[in-house]
Amino acid sequence: MRISKVTTKTGDKGETGLGNGSRVSKNHPIIVFLGDLDELNSYLGLAIASCNAEGIKDQLQSIQQDLFNLGGEASMPDSDMSLLSDRCINVLEENIHKMNKNLPPLEEFILPGGDELCAKLHVVRAVCRRAERSCVSLISKNKYDKNWLAYLNRLSDFIFVLIRFINQDKGLNETQWKR
Repeated sequence: MRISKVTTKTGDKGETGLGNGSRVSKNHPIIVFLGDLDELNSYLGLAIASCNAEGIKDQLQSIQQDLFNLGGEASMPDSDMSLLSDRCINVLEENIHKMNKNLPPLEEFILPGGDELCAKLHVVRAVCRRAERSCVSLISKNKYDKNWLAYLNRLSDFIFVLIRFINQDKGLNETQWKR
């Protein structure tokens, strides 16, 4: 589906169109989920704008592509379309493992922070967790059999480990939660 014009006025009464041509309420679980993915992708773009490391930028832009693919699948209910492959989950897991092996063990929760990039990535992680929750709501109501939930769960783990990796690489201390 390609957008030929932005202002269609078809959503003025609280409904919107899906990729398969059906119309649903703007508060339908699919739309809530798609909105959370859009926000997640937007915050990723904001973080990328603060990133000077090409390798990390490339990884984050690849994740943006994955999120568009995930959204494409979600916007086509009852379709066998498969845009988000299991390989995407494997890539996240491989990168988590590579970064995590040189990080010190966590002794306590850490407070969101670090430099500007890491602070933005903490927001990305929180929005990712919300998208994961809205995915659970969508799946529980519609019985989708997709890998979306595993991808989002792994993505929030990846972002958390990436933040720790960047902080360590830059010599920044993690602020631990004090009970």
